[in-house]
Amino acid sequence: MVSAISSLVRRRWPELLWGLFVVANLLVIARIADMETVPFHFVWVSLTLLFGMRGWSSRATILVASTVTIASGAALLVSVQKPGGPGLDEMMEVPLMAAMFAGMVWHAHRRQIAMTEVGHLVDSQRLLLERQRDFVRDASHQLRTPITIARGHAELMRTVVSDASDPDMARDMDIVIEELGRLSRLSERLLVLAAADHSRFLSAAPVDVSSFIKACGQRWGRAASRRWVFNCEADGSVTADEERLAMAVDALIENAVKFTRDRDEIVVRAAPLDDTWLAIDVIDTGVGIASEDLDRVFERFARGNGQTPRPGGAGLGLAIVRAVAEAHAGSVRVESASGRGSTFRISLPGFQPARTEAVTSSSIRATAGATRNEALERSNR
Repeated sequence: MVSAISSLVRRRWPELLWGLFVVANLLVIARIADMETVPFHFVWVSLTLLFGMRGWSSRATILVASTVTIASGAALLVSVQKPGGPGLDEMMEVPLMAAMFAGMVWHAHRRQIAMTEVGHLVDSQRLLLERQRDFVRDASHQLRTPITIARGHAELMRTVVSDASDPDMARDMDIVIEELGRLSRLSERLLVLAAADHSRFLSAAPVDVSSFIKACGQRWGRAASRRWVFNCEADGSVTADEERLAMAVDALIENAVKFTRDRDEIVVRAAPLDDTWLAIDVIDTGVGIASEDLDRVFERFARGNGQTPRPGGAGLGLAIVRAVAEAHAGSVRVESASGRGSTFRISLPGFQPARTEAVTSSSIRATAGATRNEALERSNR
């Protein structure tokens, strides 16, 4: 019995305190005729606040509201009947306050239903996204093996078909190999996007910025007949997943190659934004991006409406760039206009400038201090 009462007090202590508060106000209404207004409104205002805080069931709400209506009406009736008490018209406040409370409860109930529906909708959308991500990941995994096998057989067949003996067959085999390579790249990119939300998507470590840009130049410097410029203005390292970051920068460079012509300029540049942020820019002088396409270039499977000298692509490269940048707690943005080229910038936190200058200056100061000490010792001798 004692434990049951203790449990009730722990669970319903706000209601118990409120009940005592209501009883005190009802006694004031019944005993002091000229002070009924303030305690009467205290009762109903406190009921509204308690309901908003506790959120009772419909049955409990009706029971409590009915009890308060009857009790406050009875107390007010006692006050009205006393000499010098308020007029009988004060009794109209009881149904008025009850109606206002009922309207508030109705709106709260409607809002609760709406929030429940929104919660169900969010859960269904989350489940749909999870199923979609699982499907993309599983399908990409299942496609990798047959694509690799088919490409290997196609390349083997291409080695036994010479351009001179059967030029048509050789050309067809080259097309098959190229398309299988495109499917392989598509499968790899789908896997990357499917894994982008995973907590182990990145394996971060210090990456030397100068070596990273140099490696980009080695990969792309002779890949296309463009005027290449690889420039590193950042002396230091950035905390990043080098493989994922290289994939993102390669996607930007591949995009620049696709939308430029021979002898157009492509600049790959790394520069510090401040002491902790690094910017990696890929700038080209190609056809640019139409203004109406700028807001959607980083969406998956987005394809611009502008003219391109080399149509094609699945529309996943820039989506991967955004996924990698955001996984590093960074960002990516683009500045472009039709016919004026494009500038893509990846901004990354975790940049650490090299400390060579600080070390050198410290060494110089130490050497200078030692020299002065030796000079003083010689002068003292």
